[in-house]
This record gives sequence, C-alpha cells and structure tokens, in this order.
Amino acid sequence: MLIVVTGNGKGKTTSALGQSLRMIGRGKKVLFIQFIKGPWKSGEDEFVAKLKNQKPKLSSEQISGLENLYDFEIRKMGKGFVGILDDDLPFEEHKKSAQNALKEFETELGSNKWDMIVLDEINVATSLKLLTPQEVLKSLKNVPLEKFVMLTGRSAPQEFIDAADLVSEVKEIKHPFNDGKLAKIALEF
Repeated sequence: MLIVVTGNGKGKTTSALGQSLRMIGRGKKVLFIQFIKGPWKSGEDEFVAKLKNQKPKLSSEQISGLENLYDFEIRKMGKGFVGILDDDLPFEEHKKSAQNALKEFETELGSNKWDMIVLDEINVATSLKLLTPQEVLKSLKNVPLEKFVMLTGRSAPQEFIDAADLVSEVKEIKHPFNDGKLAKIALEF
C-alpha cells in the first residue's frame, strides 16, 4: 500500500512517526529513511537512541513482549536543508545523497525485513529536483501488496498522488514561524 502525506502544514513527519508507532504496536517492523533532514538531532532520534541504550540493561523477562520496540530504525540520509539556513553544500552533493537514499530504499525493500518503510521528505527531494518522480515510481514498482510505503513532505508530485492508495494533506491554518518565531525543540524537531 502506498501512502502519501503532503501539504504545507506542520505534521507530515509527525504523522509518519505516529503510523510507525501503530505498526510497531501491532508487531510490525518499520524503517524510516530521511531524505532531507541532516546531521542535527531530532526528538525521534533521541527516543530511538534512548530505547536502544536500554535494551542491554533489561533482562530477557523484562524484554519479553517488548522485542518489537527495537524493530524501528531511523536512517538520516540527507545532508540537511537545501539552499537555506546556511547551507553551503554543492547541489550535486545533496542530489547524490538523495540518490543514495533511494538506493537504500530499494535494497531494504528487497531484503523483505520491513513491514513499512517511510520515505520522509521524499516529496521535497523531488520538488527540489534531487530526484525525479519517475525515478521514485520506478523504485516503488516492486513493493509487495502486503507491505506499506509512506511518502512524506510538502509538494507531493501529482504522479505520487495518482499512484497512491491513501493520500492525506496537512493544511497550515496558523504557525508561530509566520510571526517570526523559531522552530521549537520537541514540537518541530
């Protein structure tokens, strides 16, 4: 099943994280590949690190029933925001990172290890021309019917919307950023 979460509002990655939590709760394995978000740490990165640090400290009895919590992985494949916020990397470096992330998706899809793979900010990667919609759709052709792939980010191309089984749009009504306020830790990253 192909799921697209797009729109100009805050909450696309948050939605994907919520869906990941639901999948994990049902005993599924989830891989989260981030296409744009770069080296800075987010709340979800901190959560996964804390969770994985606890595993060696727990007895097998304590882990019993919780093993699946460790079947969630985030891979930051992007180099950070493209062309904004002091980005001084060459465009080609961002493009190469996006292409590597798409190859990583293809490899992991072929491994059959994951029940859901989130391609976080891939819509943005296509709108920035780091990838073409056709490249992405070619990679999506091999998704087995019982697997889930979620594409997030603003400006989903019409090709993704047409191909998707489920599409949601997050619409901005009001955001503190529009009043000149910076992103808030724990709310936005």
